[in-house]
Amino acid sequence: MPRHRAELPQLTGRPFVTDGGLETTLLFKYGIDLPGFAAFPLLDTEAGLAALRRYFATYVDLAHRLGLGLVLEAPTWRASSDWAVALGYPLDRLPDVQRRAVALLLEFRHLLDQVSIASVLSGNLGPRGDGYVPSARMTADEASAYHAPQIEAFAASDADMVSAFTLNYVDEAVGIAAAARSRGMPVVLSFTVETDGRLPTGESLEQAIETTDDATDGYPAYYMINCAHPTHVLASLMPSGSWRQRIRGVRANASAKSHAELNDSTTLDEGDPEAFGALHHELRQAFPRLCVIGGCCGTDHRHVERAGMTLRSASPPPN
Repeated sequence: MPRHRAELPQLTGRPFVTDGGLETTLLFKYGIDLPGFAAFPLLDTEAGLAALRRYFATYVDLAHRLGLGLVLEAPTWRASSDWAVALGYPLDRLPDVQRRAVALLLEFRHLLDQVSIASVLSGNLGPRGDGYVPSARMTADEASAYHAPQIEAFAASDADMVSAFTLNYVDEAVGIAAAARSRGMPVVLSFTVETDGRLPTGESLEQAIETTDDATDGYPAYYMINCAHPTHVLASLMPSGSWRQRIRGVRANASAKSHAELNDSTTLDEGDPEAFGALHHELRQAFPRLCVIGGCCGTDHRHVERAGMTLRSASPPPN
């Protein structure tokens, strides 16, 4: 049964790392073809499961070495109906995909329990449309209906929470929060930003977070930022305000390229892991409650280790 659904340990300020760029690691480091940038079909084959186990084992080892908790994200960012149709994947198999993804994470929870490392299991959602471009835009009600089946499947599993990554407009975030609330699931919403620190639709992070909170009575457990270089995130910090208190997690890109440039890239830009890690000192100052650090496109365990070390080198954030 879910261990932390009633009370997420991140909300106490306890430090956690999470993983890096799953899809870019599988594609560029493991040499696995990922049509539609979708990792969830790997759950269907022994070879695919072996690759996922190899990937997550790296972060279990990292969390143990750092002595930090680990948020385990299900490899289900693309496991929603539109993406399944595009891949030719049977829709009636998606609920079982979500279940098996969480069951995979449970394997690693058992390993972490043996070394007294806290773990949180998260059912991962992605946007209905492109992660970089606000395509397939929906009203909040439409977004709630679209994402409800995936959230419902996670609610029936051992997942402690659901998290939605690479959101690029507010209505989809509001709809996801509503669907999670109706099913009693804690939800974390993660927006992406362009090089100017604004959402692709032009809103500031402040506007996006405050609008979403207003529309949902503050239901999201907290917010994150992902799929943007730390310098792009730091570009968003004017003006300051209470909205910064709502951000508890960052999963940044290794590359300082824009989304458009990354879309056109045929090689992996790994950036500089040392510089990447150092920038997280600034992010911790900018976001007083930052306690979950991982990576996104182009990052691997090296980036997450250097960034995660900032959680050990400063006072814990307030609750």
